[in-house]
Amino acid sequence: MPRLPTMSDHGFTHLDPLGRARMVDVTPKEATHRRANARCRVYMKPETASAVARGAISKGDVLAVARIAGIQAAKRTSDLIPLCHPLLVGSVFVNFEIEDDYVEVEAQVETVDRTGVEMEALTACSVAALAIYDMCKSMDRGMVISDLALWEKMGGKSGTYRRDPAS
Repeated sequence: MPRLPTMSDHGFTHLDPLGRARMVDVTPKEATHRRANARCRVYMKPETASAVARGAISKGDVLAVARIAGIQAAKRTSDLIPLCHPLLVGSVFVNFEIEDDYVEVEAQVETVDRTGVEMEALTACSVAALAIYDMCKSMDRGMVISDLALWEKMGGKSGTYRRDPAS
């Protein structure tokens, strides 16, 4: 009887030969320095962005809370994303740029480990953006979190990736 093709026949690394979910084995890999940068935006009314910039949101310092939320999220990524390896996160930087109608969130995560920190950077951005939404929702429930993307990844077997700014 011929064997039916499984998902893993198509190169999905998180599936075993029977198509069951599995965590990729990274134990044979060497620990190397790895870094990832991600960005997203929280679009909002201009008056909301202005209030964030002035520190005039009634709940408190929006960016301080969002920064801590992003840092915590990077450290807890493996608790949130199935099959994601727990990593020893070496550093997390979360920064913001306030424009007329949005706040851009940027997260950079570094480690010396056997697998990359792309998911940690993306998670840090996402959760920091959610914290901005939470802090500002009483003023602007129409905010939109958008444009989440990996902008740079360095280290590991696949080397460096840089997003084309035009994309």
